[in-house]
Amino acid sequence: MGTTLLTNIGELTTNVPQRGDRLGTLRDAAVLIEGSRIMWVGAAADASAVAAASAAASAAPGWIHHVGAGKSRPDVHDRPRGYAGGPEIRHHGLEVVDAEGRAVIPGFVDSHTHLVFGGDRADEFEARMTGTPYAAGGIRRTVEATRGASDEELRTRLARLVAELHAQGTTTFEIKTGYGLTVHDEARLARLAAEVTAEVTFLGAHVVPTEYAERRGEYVELVTGPMLQACAPHSRWIDVFCERGAFTPDEARQILAAGIAHGLEARVHGNQLGPGEGVSLAVAMGAASVDHCTYLSDADVAALASSSTVATLLPGVEFSTRQPYPDARRLIDAGVTVALASDCNPGSSFTSSMPLMIALAVREMGMTPAEAVWAATLGGARALRRADVGAIAPGMRADLVMLDAPTRVHLAYRPGVPLIRGVFAGDARR
Repeated sequence: MGTTLLTNIGELTTNVPQRGDRLGTLRDAAVLIEGSRIMWVGAAADASAVAAASAAASAAPGWIHHVGAGKSRPDVHDRPRGYAGGPEIRHHGLEVVDAEGRAVIPGFVDSHTHLVFGGDRADEFEARMTGTPYAAGGIRRTVEATRGASDEELRTRLARLVAELHAQGTTTFEIKTGYGLTVHDEARLARLAAEVTAEVTFLGAHVVPTEYAERRGEYVELVTGPMLQACAPHSRWIDVFCERGAFTPDEARQILAAGIAHGLEARVHGNQLGPGEGVSLAVAMGAASVDHCTYLSDADVAALASSSTVATLLPGVEFSTRQPYPDARRLIDAGVTVALASDCNPGSSFTSSMPLMIALAVREMGMTPAEAVWAATLGGARALRRADVGAIAPGMRADLVMLDAPTRVHLAYRPGVPLIRGVFAGDARR
């Protein structure tokens, strides 16, 4: 496990508050990384002395891979990875990477994705763009395609999407099941997701599948019984789509309670298509997050503000469905913890780009660039109840993103431009 000094950082976003700055911004900064952990953060002027002491204590050779410099080594998944945009020097087991004045931020934490699926729904997107309203029923098309796909087909697509996330600066991500809706298929989706992330969510309660349309009670029993038992060993979370066209509040409560009894932690899809009880249910059940939050009452906002439940906003959905965007300004001003996530899925938000989420949040949801970057990093970590990612501080995972820009503001200022110069990821599986 090598040692890397990332120095000459023009603007470092640590997410460690100081002197009224929630993002803990440092100028002319440096970060020392040993193995998969951050060991020191401070001024670039002090880096040489710190690095010398570290180098003297470690003779382990480093390993570095430049963006665009060829393929990673075959054993990349078993080693820490250091992607750098500037020149590097290697000596005495220490890699010195010059950021050349670029900005560095924590790796993005995408706390809401649906990456394991079969098929394509581009025709639905095209129809929406010509006036057809979005409805949850399209999920059943993906269910049919996913059931018909082999493990290898699903694994191949999953690998491509994970590579997209990494290339765009996402270093920690969650994956939901929900496109199988049989015991066998939900279990294999959970198993495949667990191959690439520790943040797996069992979402058997995505919609009621066609074959159970007239037997809703039986399907809820299946989800809370054999399906949960098959998926729990591969999962950390349980989620439910509490929405018209999906599951009622009573059904959602029963499903979440069963998952919690099996040792899973709760998440909720709620208040996306209209006002409802998703938020109040999430808060009452102690859910880590309630996701979408488009239609909120004053009581919903107050409940979130007085709880530890994170409001995860998914602006890619509104971009792709032409629904109203959530009012992030209202939530933030009320003291609610807000996260941003991609909701990458084939129907309502087929994008893996967290930089796009930041740009949309700033342009359409009333967030400042600083608030959006925080929500896409430490906010996502809070939504996953992770204390080891989302910030740049000693002891944290060495998950950092170097921007090809002097400041994080460029993520919103230059939407659609590939600004991710390099990604440092302490571990390939989280």
